[in-house]
Parts: sequence; structure tokens; C-alpha cells
Amino acid sequence: MNQLDQLKALTTVVADTGNFLQLAQFAPRDATTNPSLILKAVQSPDYAPLLKETVEAHRGKPLDEIVDHVLVRFGLEILKVVPGRVSTEVDARLSFDKTASLFRARRIIGLYEAAGISRERVLIKLASTWEGIQAAAELEREGIRCNLTLLFAFAQAVACGEAKVQLISPFVGRIYDWYKKAAGPAWDEAAMAGVNDPGVKSVTQIYGYFKQHGIKTEVMGASFRNIGQIQALAGCDLLTISPDLLAQLQATDAKLERALDPAKSAAMPAIHLDEAAFRFALNEDAMATEKLAEGIRLFAVDAGKLDKLIEAA
Repeated sequence: MNQLDQLKALTTVVADTGNFLQLAQFAPRDATTNPSLILKAVQSPDYAPLLKETVEAHRGKPLDEIVDHVLVRFGLEILKVVPGRVSTEVDARLSFDKTASLFRARRIIGLYEAAGISRERVLIKLASTWEGIQAAAELEREGIRCNLTLLFAFAQAVACGEAKVQLISPFVGRIYDWYKKAAGPAWDEAAMAGVNDPGVKSVTQIYGYFKQHGIKTEVMGASFRNIGQIQALAGCDLLTISPDLLAQLQATDAKLERALDPAKSAAMPAIHLDEAAFRFALNEDAMATEKLAEGIRLFAVDAGKLDKLIEAA
């Protein structure tokens, strides 16, 4: 049995792609998208007609509304392939605007429901800023499930748990990238692999804390750089994995052991964070502060590029 199949016995496997034509070969339960993945997909000849058709159907409407129609159209195609949920992201440029994020999230859910998709099959992705987390808390009370993304700090995870969000996406690979760059020539790849990988350690801590304290929020490791990081998180609630790494797991036959076990987690006291405590804790974590800001900027750039493609369609 290959490692992808072994992983599926331990963890819910999610495909991290906007390319729904690739999905069937890996049979994931869920799929996630983000502005960069959608931008990449719509520039492919395979998807250009879908973009043009969607834009044409809604021509004359405000640009932000057409963007949401495009995102939902991709989500609808993905849901034809996966049996579970799709994550669709609110514009990253609204990451510090709770009111605007709520409006866009409700509109996205409305578009899915108008297409006959129940809200249980959709996760609204929001950045794990204070504003994003508070928007998610309100949406969850309305029965709109959320996926809090761009999560790098333990404080972000704690706040998401307190907000009772459905799911969080700690970014393993981007945490690894920061520490590797900071270490420079002193970085020892072999010594920092597996359970010692800083991104793996972050998810392991969050997973253990949530299980110990009965927090129902699902933990979904994301942003992987290699299959070693995935193997070291086998047993996590969910893992969202790019098609390239899914293919590598599918081609690997070595035995895969459960790595995360709630019973083996180190004891951690319960933590409460109000807004001031959250902002200070995030500020104290240089890696998380830098990667959150960088992630929002990068997604915002790609959202702007998507705007231009839609305007030109």
C-alpha cells in the first residue's frame, strides 16, 4: 500500500489546488484554494474558457462581485470531484476589515447556496488576523463554517479555538522557510527534519493543545515543502497537500506510522487571549509577524492580478 493510501487511514487528505482536472487521480476528501492557486489555474488554457464564460455571464456587475462568481465557479467544479468540502477565500485585501470580510463571506455562501450547494460543503477562508478571527466567530454563529489561513503563531491558533472556528490551516512550509533563511549557512537540513522541523513542531503543539482542552476546531497542516513534513504529521486531523507532493506519496511504498497522538502530547495550561494579549503575543513572534504580513501582501498582489485578468476577459 502506498503512503498516500496509508495516510488516508490516519488523516483526512485534502488537495491544495485550483486545478480540478488533477483531483480525481488522488481521490482527496476535500480541496482548498487560494488567490494564487486560482490565478495560476485561470491562466491555463484548460480553464480560460471557464473564466471567460463566467465573466461574460456577469458582465456589468461590480468587479468584486464578478471575482466572487469566478471563485465560486471553480469551487463548484471542485465539488463535482471531491465528496467533502471546498475552501474559498475572501479577498486578502480585506484582512483587516471585519465588516467587509463578513459581507464578502456571506455573498460567497449565498452564491454556493443559489447553485444548490449546502453551506456544510463550503469553508470560507479568512486570514488569521484579529479582524479575520472575529469575523469568523460571527460567521460560525450563523452556521457559516470557516477556515482560518495564514496561521503561523500559537497565539493565532488559541484565538481561533476561542472563536470556535471550524478549521485552521497552520503553514508548515512557510514557517520552515523563515527559520531556514534566518539560520543561513548554519542551517542543518538533516538535523532540522522530521519532528525537529520548526513548522512540524508548530502544528504538533497546536494539535496537542486543542486535543487536551477539548477544542473542536480542526487542525489542517498546510504549505508543505517535502513529504518528510507530511510524514511527520501523519495523524493530524487534516493535511492539505499540493498535487506534486500527493504524487510523491502515491509513489512511495515505505510503511507510514502515526506521528501525532493526543495521548502523547505534552501538558499545556489553558490560555485566554483578548485583543491586546493577542496582538502583543503575535508581535513577540517575529517569524509569525513577518510571515503573516508577507502572506497577506502576496495574496493581495495575486488578487490584483486576478482582477486585471477578469477586466480583460
